Amino acid sequence: MNTLIDTNFNFPGQQSVYKGKVREVYTINGDLLVMIATDRLSAFDVVMPKGIPYKGQILNQIATQMMKATEDLVPNWLIATPDPNVSVGHLCTPFKVEMVIRGYMSGHAAREYKAGKRILCGVPMPDGMKENDKFSEPIITPSTKADNGAHDEDISREEILSKGIVSEADYRILEEYTRKLFQRGTEVATEQGLILVDTKYEFGKTKDGKIVLIDEIHTPDSSRYFYADGYAERQQKGEAQKQLSKEFVRQWLISNGFQGKEGQQIPDMTDAYINSVSDRYVELFENITGTTFDKADVSNIPNRIKENVLRYLNN
Repeated sequence: MNTLIDTNFNFPGQQSVYKGKVREVYTINGDLLVMIATDRLSAFDVVMPKGIPYKGQILNQIATQMMKATEDLVPNWLIATPDPNVSVGHLCTPFKVEMVIRGYMSGHAAREYKAGKRILCGVPMPDGMKENDKFSEPIITPSTKADNGAHDEDISREEILSKGIVSEADYRILEEYTRKLFQRGTEVATEQGLILVDTKYEFGKTKDGKIVLIDEIHTPDSSRYFYADGYAERQQKGEAQKQLSKEFVRQWLISNGFQGKEGQQIPDMTDAYINSVSDRYVELFENITGTTFDKADVSNIPNRIKENVLRYLNN
C-alpha cells in the first residue's frame, strides 16, 4: 500500500519541523507554514501502526473546502494548497486548547454520561437524555492541546482562564468563532442530508495579533456526522445512528479491547480492514462535500509533494 507515514523534507528557508499525530508542519522563513496531512490514523490519542490510503488527501481537501466556505465568518490561516496533501498558510502561535462543540449527546460525552457524569468541562448535561439525543443548544467542552504523544484532557472555561492558558478577551473570541463555525457547518451539512453532531476547532494568533482558524475543519477526523434521513426514527427505536466519522474506527478498537489505556495492545489491522477504512474515508469525503473524490497519484507521494511545494515556494 502506498501511504504517507512520515516526511523528511528540507525546503528552502526551512527553520523547524513539528510532527503531530497526523500532520507535519514545516516553518519557512519565519512567516509561512507548510502543513502536510499524512495517512497516519490516530484514535484515542494513539497513532496506529499502519497508514490509511488517501486519508491525508481526504482530510486536507475537506479542510480546504470548509475553510473557503467559512472565511466570510472567521479569518483563517490558509494561503494555498499546492498539493493534494499540503496546505500553506500564515505562521501562527497556536492556542493551547481545542474548542470542542457538541450539538448532540454522542461519543466522549455519551461515554461520560453513561458513567454517571452530569457535568462535562464545567457544563451541565440534563438528566434523562439518551445517547445521540440533541442538546437544547450546542455546548462548548474544551480540551487541552496535548504535546505529541500525550492525551488531550477535558478542561473547563473557568480553569482555562484561572490558569492563564488563554486570556478572557481572547477566549470570548474563541467561543464566538466556535459557535459561528458550528452554525455554518450545520447549514452545510444539512444541504448534504447530514447532521453535524460535534466537532473541534483550533485557533492561533498571527504575528500581528490576529486570531485565526488553523489546522482542520469539519473533517471526519475532527467531526462527527449523522445521516439526517432516519435519525428521528432510529432515536425513537433506540437504534444506533448511521454516522460518518472516525467513530467506526474507535468502535472497532473498543470491540477488540483497545481504548488507548496503559497495557492495552493495538489489535492487528489487516490489509482488508485498512482498505475498508480507506473506502469509508472516501465515502465520508463524497458525502460531506457532495463531490466525487479524485484519487491523487500515489506512486511516489514524497516526491510528488516535494516537487509541488518547491514549485510553489520558488514562485
